[in-house]
Amino acid sequence: MRKLIRFLLIAVVAGGILTQAVLTWMRQELDAPLLVGGTQHFEVKAGASAGAVARQLAANGWLASPRVWTWYARWTGKADQLKAGYYEISTGESGRTLLDELAVGRVMLEQITIIEGWTYRDLRRLLAGQRGVRQTLDGVSDAALMAKLGAPGVHPEGQFFPDTYRFAYGSADIDVLRTARERMRRELADAWSARTPVAVITTPYRALILASIVEKESSRADERPRIAGVYVKRLEIGMRLQADPTVIYGLGPAYDGDLRTRDMHVDNPYNTYTRGGLPPTPVALPGRAALRAVAQPDVTGAIYFVATGQADGSHHFSRTLAEHNAAVKRLGAILKSRAGAK
Repeated sequence: MRKLIRFLLIAVVAGGILTQAVLTWMRQELDAPLLVGGTQHFEVKAGASAGAVARQLAANGWLASPRVWTWYARWTGKADQLKAGYYEISTGESGRTLLDELAVGRVMLEQITIIEGWTYRDLRRLLAGQRGVRQTLDGVSDAALMAKLGAPGVHPEGQFFPDTYRFAYGSADIDVLRTARERMRRELADAWSARTPVAVITTPYRALILASIVEKESSRADERPRIAGVYVKRLEIGMRLQADPTVIYGLGPAYDGDLRTRDMHVDNPYNTYTRGGLPPTPVALPGRAALRAVAQPDVTGAIYFVATGQADGSHHFSRTLAEHNAAVKRLGAILKSRAGAK
């Protein structure tokens, strides 16, 4: 009996020592740095099991003990928490920390910046060249794209809010556009809800169109309400807007960066020199300052404005054509003087 008890005690002790040795070895394997050189990218596909992820890591040569990693993932319950997406794996990272990242979904993030005053075409070109954006819209027409966004029949120009967006690496282009469109809807609604009622700006869409023109006319936020006021006044008295940005937009690819007098006479729906009222759609992507400027325009009675030629990008506002012509003459003298100094 004593021999049996002694044998059992030895077996228990030996088993404990062996178990401890196995656990120590497993901890070492889990905490050992992954065999990656520098920084690598890795995709976890939707529905992938812990075993499949471990085998892929091992196939890439990054994980030495895929069975240990899989067992640990199942034992901790994290095997059922793996989030799909693209991940960044760096030198020094362990299998344990990688599992934690996959379980919480610490995916790679991509960033894009949509510039105020860009056009919808500029935005599409940006997305098409973005490395972290999954392209799904090749060959998709503008009409079909807007239908996908839940806005059938809506022209895409002006519908996307310019800002910096961060999103999961590998996100679809349509999802990025959806985020920017929803943001524009909120920003426009906020501006419209705080508006000063103006008889000629009767709908949020008309406000969006005018805001896109104001956006292109000045980079100075403090001037935009006054510029909006000039255009509101022109609309009120039945004067044509005569806004260069609309002419440029109407020229499309024919615009080479130099707006000529003859361009003002090229009649199309966007030429506000040849046609009265607002153009049919926005001509750019307006930012918050432009939206709010149109919602609360500073209508002073001025119906003209022209650049001062100063480095601050400011404009001179005039109530009469004579005053405006004098301001234009001063600007011409400044530009001529600068050209002669070169």
